[in-house]
Amino acid sequence: MKYSVNAQCPCGSGLKYKQCCLPYHKGKLPKNALVLMKSRYSGFVVADAKYIIKTTHKENQDYTDDFNLWEKEILQFSHNGDFQKLEILEFVDGEFEAYVTFKATIFFGSEDASFIEKSKFYKIERKWLYHSGEFLG
Repeated sequence: MKYSVNAQCPCGSGLKYKQCCLPYHKGKLPKNALVLMKSRYSGFVVADAKYIIKTTHKENQDYTDDFNLWEKEILQFSHNGDFQKLEILEFVDGEFEAYVTFKATIFFGSEDASFIEKSKFYKIERKWLYHSGEFLG
C-alpha cells in the first residue's frame, strides 16, 4: 500500500505525513518516547517494517535476528489491518525511560482488534527504542 506524503499523518497530529512522521521514518531521531510511539504507529499504517524493526529494543519479545521473517510478519499485520485511530491517554516522560499509554483502533475485516497498551521505552545512545507493552483493560 502506498501512502501519500500529502495525506493526513496517521498519528493524528493533523499535519501532513511529510511534515510529521515521515522525517522519522527517513532517519530523524524522535525527541522523546511519545514522538517515537506516534511515528511507530504511523510506521505500521504505512507498512514501514524496517522502521518498526530499527526502533525496537533487542529485549523486546518480538525481536529476532531473522529480519526477513520479522519484516514479513510486520507487513502482513500492516496490510491486513485497518488502522483507524490513535489516542494518547498518558505520557510519562523520563531521561532514559518513559511510558506511553495509548488506544489504537484497528480492525481486521469486521473484527475489532482495538486495544489499550502501556508501552515502555528506553533511551540508548540518544535513540528512543520500544521495549515492551502491557495490554490494559
